[in-house]
Parts: sequence; C-alpha cells; structure tokens
Amino acid sequence: MDTRTIIGRNLRRLRVAKGLSQERLALESGIDRAYVGRVERGSENVTVSTLEAFAKVLDVRVSALFRDIDPDEPAPLPLPAGRKVRPPN
Repeated sequence: MDTRTIIGRNLRRLRVAKGLSQERLALESGIDRAYVGRVERGSENVTVSTLEAFAKVLDVRVSALFRDIDPDEPAPLPLPAGRKVRPPN
C-alpha cells in the first residue's frame, strides 16, 4: 500500500471515529471539502501543513496519519447520510 493510500485510510478512519463529516473536517481545518475527499481516496499529495491542520481538528498527532494498515483490515464504514434530526423546541 502506498503512502498516499495509507494517509487517506487513516484520515477517514480517524474522521469517522470522531463522527465528523468530510464537510465538517474541511470547514474546521480550512481545507476544501473536495480536497479532503481526494486525500481520503489517496489521489492527492498532501503537504505537512495540511496534515497538521487535519491532525489538529482530529486531536491526534500527525504520526497517527501514517499508522501501518493491515491489508486485510476493511475500509472504515461511512457515516450515516443526511442531516441530524433536531429535537423539537
């Protein structure tokens, strides 16, 4: 598995574990949402500054984005689609 794929899988795993959508991660890190998706798919070369921005929002060290991935480990499941239902006032 190449490094871009490893970073992308770890980014998605950490993002989903925190319950953040790609849009929320992008907004809080100051990165374009489409770019976040490309990073998660492993099709972007990310800069150290971008990795730092992601790590800060996810409250992890940058090194967590480089964690080795077991090739047999399934990809993280996506978050449920749609907006959260607000409780009535």
